[in-house]
Amino acid sequence: MKKIITVLLVAFIIIQFFPIDKTNPVPTPGMDFLRIKNTPPEVAAVITSSCYDCHSNETKYPWYSNFAPASWVLKNHINEGRKHLNFSTFAVYEPKKQAHKLQECIEMIEKKEMPLESYFVGHQDAKLTDEQRKILINYFKKEKSETERKMNL
Repeated sequence: MKKIITVLLVAFIIIQFFPIDKTNPVPTPGMDFLRIKNTPPEVAAVITSSCYDCHSNETKYPWYSNFAPASWVLKNHINEGRKHLNFSTFAVYEPKKQAHKLQECIEMIEKKEMPLESYFVGHQDAKLTDEQRKILINYFKKEKSETERKMNL
């Protein structure tokens, strides 16, 4: 048993020498969802606290991001989140894709699939109340309709 604990401890120490890259891409405000959609401050605050760490280039890495293997899992979540939706580069999406992404936001929030439960461990402020869910869903629906209206002009 002592050998197993020693091996695990040595392995834990060794993996600390393989840190994640915490460099965020340089923000481009003119491409950011909140700016281009002129999002009201109260809605922007909810989106920022519940979505932006994984779905933007403005990730704020928590203390546990300094320790492997938790840092690896976290970095994978961030990479996947940005791949599926990046609010920091929302303006580069074609209008049809923007509307689709907004529909996905609506569905994920309605199904309570976002934010991820695991995200709440270190971010209790990201947990959405029923009222906040309703506000976000209505806001995303409004923006989706506006985007589709502009596409049909």
